Amino acid sequence: MIELPGLGTVFGRTFQREFIMGFRNRGDLANPVIFFLCIAIFVPLGVSPDGKVLAVLAPGIIWIVALLATLLSLDRLFQSDFDDGCLQQVMVSGQPLYWIVMAKVLVHWLITGLPLTLLSPVLGLMMSLPAEGYWPMLVSLLLGTGSLSLIGAIGAALTVALRRGGLLLSLIIMPLYVPVLIFGSAVIRNAIEGFAVGGQIAVLAAFLVLSLLLAPLAAAGALRIGVQA
Repeated sequence: MIELPGLGTVFGRTFQREFIMGFRNRGDLANPVIFFLCIAIFVPLGVSPDGKVLAVLAPGIIWIVALLATLLSLDRLFQSDFDDGCLQQVMVSGQPLYWIVMAKVLVHWLITGLPLTLLSPVLGLMMSLPAEGYWPMLVSLLLGTGSLSLIGAIGAALTVALRRGGLLLSLIIMPLYVPVLIFGSAVIRNAIEGFAVGGQIAVLAAFLVLSLLLAPLAAAGALRIGVQA
């Protein structure tokens, strides 16, 4: 009788493999960051160089850019494993798909969401964001980009068997992104205006916890449907 590896082993091996592959594909790694920096340069040129105008728009634009940059790499989250047959082998072997999804999403956040969060002060500077908004912006993006990666995994799993499913992926998950976008931008806006931001941050944390519990389950179920279809 073949003994299956433990949950920790499955998670660790998947995480290590995805992390190495993520840094080997440097083009995919750089695309969200380049997109983020391009917006930082072009929005002030295209909208207005007036700092007062940019400061009003900054909370919404920062979060929209983070959302779209995260979306750029989601369609490849499970695609390579589907194309080379790894997903089929995982399901035949009986390994826990939940932890494999969790490991892949964590790596996606580490190479996409975390760099975007760390680079967000650059966009804030270019958008003339007031000083009061920087720490709330970092906290909201740390929590929110995790939710974006987890929610996006559901859409990536649903479209894994489709060729050029990027547009359908966007249509599926955009409505689910709306609450994160609203509360994420509200954190920055309220901080700038001098209001308390604890409530909005608590909501973002709740979204993240809920996403951690439910999104991998939903993504694993969608992958099973996609592979068996």
